[in-house]
Order: sequence, then C-alpha cells, then structure tokens
Amino acid sequence: MPFAFMSMDHHQRLLIMLHLAWLIFLIRILIAGHEEQQQEYKRTSEEQKRRKRKKRSCHVRPWIKRRQKFGQYHTLLKELAEEDAEAYHNYHRVDEETFNELLNLIHDRIKKRTTNMREPIDPGMRLAITLRYLASGDSYHSLEFNFRVPHNTISGIVTETCQALYEELNREFLPCPTSEDKWLDVARGFARRWQFHNCVGALDGKHVRIKAPNKSGTVFYNYKGYFSLVLFGLVDADYNFLYIDVGRQGSASDGGIFKSCSLRRRFDEGTLGLPQPTPLPGDDFPLPFYIIGDDAFPLKEWLMKPFPHRGLSKSERVYNYRLSRARRVVENAFGVLAHRFRCLLTTMHQTPDHVEIIVMACCVLHNYIRKRNPRSFYALLDTEDIITHKVIPGKWRTTGALDSIEKMLTTNLMKRAKNQREYLREYYSGNCGRLEWQDDMI
Repeated sequence: MPFAFMSMDHHQRLLIMLHLAWLIFLIRILIAGHEEQQQEYKRTSEEQKRRKRKKRSCHVRPWIKRRQKFGQYHTLLKELAEEDAEAYHNYHRVDEETFNELLNLIHDRIKKRTTNMREPIDPGMRLAITLRYLASGDSYHSLEFNFRVPHNTISGIVTETCQALYEELNREFLPCPTSEDKWLDVARGFARRWQFHNCVGALDGKHVRIKAPNKSGTVFYNYKGYFSLVLFGLVDADYNFLYIDVGRQGSASDGGIFKSCSLRRRFDEGTLGLPQPTPLPGDDFPLPFYIIGDDAFPLKEWLMKPFPHRGLSKSERVYNYRLSRARRVVENAFGVLAHRFRCLLTTMHQTPDHVEIIVMACCVLHNYIRKRNPRSFYALLDTEDIITHKVIPGKWRTTGALDSIEKMLTTNLMKRAKNQREYLREYYSGNCGRLEWQDDMI
C-alpha cells in the first residue's frame, strides 16, 4: 500500500489525503456527539433522582414536629398528673411516683444522643409510650397519632424499653429461689395463707397469641387454632412470679414443651436447692417439698395435681379442694397480668423474639408493682368470704383471659408420686390437716 501510494501522482495523493481528513473529521464528530449524549443521559438521570428525592417535601411531618405542643405526653399526662391520679394510673397502670421511679432506673439505658439531624425522643416519653402500649394493646399506628411519634419509631422504642425494664428489674424482682432458706420462705407463705404445707409454688402455662411469622408455616400454630408462644409461670403464695419460661412454639405438644422447660430439668436433677423432706404439722413422716399444678401437668414426686374428677371419695374431693384453693394464686396471677397489660389479650404483631421480650417485661413489672404498690391488687384478686369461705371473683375475671395449655398425656406414673398424693389426701382429711369448714366446700 505505501508503494502504491508513492507511485501515484501529486494530484491523486492530495485527493486521498483530503478524503482521509474528511473521514477523521466525521469520526470525531460522531465521537463528540456520543459523548454529549452520554452526558445528557447522565444529567437526565441525576435530574430524575433529584425529582424523586424532592417528592419527600420534609424530613419530619409538620404535625409530628408539634408533639411537644399537642402530643399526649406533654398535654394529657400532665393534666392527669395534676388533676386525676386515678385516671393517670389507668392510663399507665402505675401511679406517677412509680412511673418516675421506673424512669430513674432505666433512664441511662434508653437515653439517646442528640445529633445534627434531630433531637432524640426523651426517655420519659419512651417509657410513657411503652407503658401505654402494654396497658392498652393499641396498635403502633394508633399510638403514632396519640404521641405524635412515627409508628416505625414506636416499634423500636417499645422493644428497647421492655428490654431495659427486664434487665434492670429481673435480678431483684424476678429471681428464682436457689437456696433452702428462700424456698422455705415460699413454703411458709403457702402454709400461712392457704394452709397447704411443703408447697413451694403453683405452676401453670398459657398461650400468648401472635401474628403468623413470615415463612414459619405451622410452627407456631397451636391446638386452639391460632398462632402462639407458650408462657410457663411458677407463682408464690402472694401472687408473685418466681420463674417464667416464654418463647416455646405453640405447635409443640404441651408435654414436649414442659419437658424442655429448664424448671423441670432442675427439679428432675435436684439442682434447685430445695430443703430436705420435712414432716407436716402434727405429723412425723418426712414429706418432700413440691409444687402444684392442674390436670394439664403430669404427676411427679415434686409436682402434685388433683385426682381425676370421676367417682371421687370424700377424702379425694377434700384433697382436690385444698389443692385447687392453694393453686388459685397462679390462676389469679395470670389473670391480673393479662388484665393489667392488655397487650397480652391481643394478637401481637411483633416478631417472636420481640414478643418474648415484651412478655418478660410484663411479668417483671407485675412483680414490681405487686411489691411496690400492693393495694392496687386488692380489687383485682379473688377473695374468700371470711364466714362462708366462698370465692368472691376478682375484677380480673371481667376481662378476657389467656388460654391454658392442653392437658398432657401421662403414663407410667411414679409409684412414689402416687403414694405421696395418697398421703396428702389422708392428711388433709385427718385431724392434723383438716379445716373446720372444708367439708362445706366440696
């Protein structure tokens, strides 16, 4: 090619060079046009993105910004605190003094730092939102309009505050006894209040209704026909929870759930620090300490339950009455718990992990209020007529209640457990253990 080009005359070479120059010029124009199109496309894309961002006209909705002027925390609650203490208590399920005490305990745990973007929601409002949710069970969307706080923010506030409440109060107000002296204190409480001896707690289990978790299938679907988590609770003679276990999937058999419960394992292994067997009053036979439950639970040496309700003798009916009378404490504890914290009577829409945190917070708050303000329980609990000894229903029975667990199948009952129940049957019908009026109640 170079040789052919050189062999051409001057006119031909000049013509070819002009064509090449023109071709190069056209290529450069095409390249420049393409680059311009690319830049225009980039500018258009950025403009579209800016337009999309501009659709959000403000970082916080104007009416939410006015929470300090019109939100319930800064308006209604202040009015109630100054004018109507009873209404304030109904709103939060605690009085103003208790509210402030709880706030002081968890203030540092729930306090957030101020940033350049916004001021944080103060700890007092966080606690108020949480207690109102626990007390009412209102949806987060409803609370959004009451407190003028976005519902997604409320979701985080409730979980974080419940976690803080449980961690702060658990060690002092919900400790499971581990020493002989503490278990003896519990046993003395049952003997003094309910005339039921060597008893160290009343056990029951309930289903807490939840929304079906994503991609969970029927894992949480229980025999009642809804999705749930299971709550086990051991209660002392004064309606306080000694032990709770929450989070087991509702679809599991109640017997299987109870077998995996840490309390049962520790009873079976003998690692709870229970006192040595002690004779009942007026007797000399050493009887082991035990807990009591209803028909749902298996009969064990450490777990006494009623006789089956068919063809009972008089002494068996007496024993059943005495046991159910003492076991009434756990029925009332769960009843008051659900009456005070109505969120437990709703279908909870949080994830199972968050439901577990909320339920544990409710239980520890139950104990905290019981010990700090026992008078608030008087109207809620069942009472016994001092003359007729008939039960006067408490206020908690006017509202809904948590569903009990299914009756567990029991086989191969331990001979020692059956003998122990027979011994208690004879004792509470004999001269040493009987009550003057018990025959009138069967």
